[in-house]
Amino acid sequence: MELSNLRPAAGSKHSNNFRKGRGHGSGNGKTAGYGHKGQKARSGAPRPGFEGGQMPLYRRLPKRGFNNRNRVEYAVINLSTLDKFFEDGAVVDTALLLEKKIIKDELGGVKVLGNGELTKKLTVKANAFSETAKTKIEGCGGTCEVI
Repeated sequence: MELSNLRPAAGSKHSNNFRKGRGHGSGNGKTAGYGHKGQKARSGAPRPGFEGGQMPLYRRLPKRGFNNRNRVEYAVINLSTLDKFFEDGAVVDTALLLEKKIIKDELGGVKVLGNGELTKKLTVKANAFSETAKTKIEGCGGTCEVI
């Protein structure tokens, strides 16, 4: 280490409560970082996104569709996955799926879909089932429990 390599610790030079316009000695006096004159140096500067009267980007782009704020996002799992990872007569629930790392996150719940074939009798506890998944699980002698 040499004197020419010394640097202040990261984030220590300026803090969040930095006081602008408090004299030359503060390192940010006089114009307080706003430069000399111009619209952005004065009070009443335009709002973010204002493009000088030109139609702004957020109004030029089309709005598409509808975003439902109450939508439930499910962690989905297929019957083929259940058939591969579980033995005959097993009780499959969310905790077991997370433990075996079959699903990464529970999200708004677990939904079982009917993709693939099921050859084992399983008791599946999930938040939702598709109709095909329900018929295939019950066709093998298993049960579907909605939690």
